[in-house]
Amino acid sequence: MKHLPKHIRPRWRYLAVEIEAWPDADFDRGDFQRDLWYAAQNLYGDAGSADADLTVLSFRLEDGEGETIVRAHRGRTDRARAAVACVSRVSGDPVGLRIRGISGTVRACEESYLNGRAGDCEQRNVVFENDSRPAVVRGSRVDVRGADGFAGATKLDFE
Repeated sequence: MKHLPKHIRPRWRYLAVEIEAWPDADFDRGDFQRDLWYAAQNLYGDAGSADADLTVLSFRLEDGEGETIVRAHRGRTDRARAAVACVSRVSGDPVGLRIRGISGTVRACEESYLNGRAGDCEQRNVVFENDSRPAVVRGSRVDVRGADGFAGATKLDFE
């Protein structure tokens, strides 16, 4: 089978997306893809979401921080950004998503916006509500495990 001529091939744009969740969040690429499609379908309907053709290419999530690449048709990046912004939960876990940038190739997207820029995390015990509790420290953010789940704080809350 022959390849399509270059002027007929679909053109793509690649969105670098930063993922922030609680440290105990446990979802994978398939869960993220399903919730992204669901958000796009709710926002634009069946025809509009199919026109944007959002596909998750690479995915990494460790200790509540991660990154992914979302592919969309060129000219539909505004729709893709809006659909990503509508995702607030993945498999029941609350998430925060941030678009780091948009690129014309996967390689340029990885080199410019991804490759582990999320940073490292550190496990430690902190005093919170007059009790020693386990916490995950990521930069200036501290996620403290409580009886009902995690509570978000900053290093300034402990000084």
